Amino acid sequence: MKKKIDYKKQGKRNRAAGQRFEARVRKDLESKGWFVSKWQNNVELEYDLEVLFKKVIKGKCIPAKMGKFRSNQGGYPDFLCYCRLKRKGIYKIIFVESKSKGYLSKEEKMKAKWYLENDYCSKFLIASKGKKRGVIEYKEFK
Repeated sequence: MKKKIDYKKQGKRNRAAGQRFEARVRKDLESKGWFVSKWQNNVELEYDLEVLFKKVIKGKCIPAKMGKFRSNQGGYPDFLCYCRLKRKGIYKIIFVESKSKGYLSKEEKMKAKWYLENDYCSKFLIASKGKKRGVIEYKEFK
C-alpha cells in the first residue's frame, strides 16, 4: 500500500528548510566580515526573439512584488553583501543567492548575467550545501 503524499505539508517543510539554509548563509557571511542585507529588488527581463538570438539581455531593475498578506517576498538574489576596503569610502559589493543544491534555473542565470553586465555587483556567488554536514560552499557565477 502506497503512502499518499501531502503536498501542502511537504511544501511547508521545503520552505522552512530553505529559510533555515538562508539564515545559515547569512550568519556565515557575517562571520567572514561581510555586511549582509536582504536584496529587495528584482530584474524584469524583456523577452524578444532578436534579443535571445543575439545573446543580449534587455531588462530593468524593479522593486520586488508583494506576496500574500502584503508582505514583501524579497527579490533575486537573496543577499547584497558589502565590505569596506582598506581605502576610505570604497566598498566591494557582491550578490549571493542561496540554493541548497547549488543550481540556478535558466531565468535565474539570465538575471545573474544581467546584474553582472550592468555593474550592479563585482561578483555573483551561489551558496550551496557542502558535502560535509554544516559546510557551506560558495561558487562564483560567470
